[in-house]
Amino acid sequence: MKRKEAGKTVSAVMWIGMLALAVYIVIKGLSLDKGTVEKIMLNVQQQAVETYLPGVTGENREGDNLISWAMEKAKEQIPVLNSSYDSKEISREDVTTSARIMEENQEFLEARLTEENQEAGPDSSGLEITGGEDSTQEEPVEEEARSTAASQERAPVTDISLEQFQDFNFVLSNFYTVDSTTSITAEQLNAPELVQMDLRMKTGNDQPQILIYHTHSQEEFIDSVPGDTNTTIVGVGAYLTKILKETYGYNVIHVTDTFDIVDGKLDRNQAYNYAQERISQVLEENPSIEVVIDLHRDGVADNQRLVTEVDGKQTAKVMFFNGLSRTKQNGEITYLPNPYIQDNLAFSLQMMLACEKYYPDFARTIYLRGYRYNLHLRPKTLLVECGAQTNTVEEEMNAMEPLADVLNKVLTGT
Repeated sequence: MKRKEAGKTVSAVMWIGMLALAVYIVIKGLSLDKGTVEKIMLNVQQQAVETYLPGVTGENREGDNLISWAMEKAKEQIPVLNSSYDSKEISREDVTTSARIMEENQEFLEARLTEENQEAGPDSSGLEITGGEDSTQEEPVEEEARSTAASQERAPVTDISLEQFQDFNFVLSNFYTVDSTTSITAEQLNAPELVQMDLRMKTGNDQPQILIYHTHSQEEFIDSVPGDTNTTIVGVGAYLTKILKETYGYNVIHVTDTFDIVDGKLDRNQAYNYAQERISQVLEENPSIEVVIDLHRDGVADNQRLVTEVDGKQTAKVMFFNGLSRTKQNGEITYLPNPYIQDNLAFSLQMMLACEKYYPDFARTIYLRGYRYNLHLRPKTLLVECGAQTNTVEEEMNAMEPLADVLNKVLTGT
């Protein structure tokens, strides 16, 4: 109750401030030139967004500057602001947008660039997997466990008509962020086909169905306890495994091997190569596995927090990630083949839509990048970035509940 009252107070203060600002601009506009007014408005917008919307400063749903987005929303409510600020539509593929994407998620992109440049190079031999000798394989869960999930049916909050997916620009603008290293066309991203692809689980839970692992097992959070894997991304994966088993009745294998420690030091240059070798072995031993999830956390600026509220709990946001094995500079990367790109795209898009339908604001836009990221191991392979280093362990754990729910909805076709 106190939170709601505080929220109402903040909202009232913001509206009073904005109305006062509008009156001020009208009065002072007669004596100030347009350039000066625009500078004042931009400064006020920047301060307002940084103060009241810190959790979305890393988001880029429309491909445009978030300041522009926030201002457009304000202009819808206060028409007088339209005379002092005009936003310009910027193409998602132009240089300005690409530079902005790099700036907003610099740590993430720099890390991935190093890793994927290693993967894109000549094949290495004699690779060793360091740490985590055993993968944790759980016994099958009884089928009646699925009845627990039935009691947790959730009503849809929003819905998007199938007709809207005929518009490629609508799909790209609302559901994707395209990295500057790659590009995608309407032919390569046929949304109507992707959203209707049958991704239902065909394997019974008397055999392994889902595999969860972590290419970057050392990823931690703002309050992680040094040396306690339960407070790292591995611990988050363990909780996701528990929910999928106990609530939804899936047979899940959680691989806790370490791929990003070499000679006792953090080294991610070959992490994807090490992970591919180990996970390929697990899949060969368990051919019944249909779903592979590589669970990560993102890296953002220290003043950014990827948080939303789900069922009254502070929850880390998730982002689904696709590698296209194609770059703008070199085209198709033939030595990193992925026959399942369309399946991968269908999986992430259907997950995204389920999030939008049942948990609006939980999922960030799907990120498309050039290379492969081991998404070729199974048709239903998913790379998930859950929150970032600025999230708390509790926020990360909270995110596993809606993530497991939407995964179940996609895998059951409900």
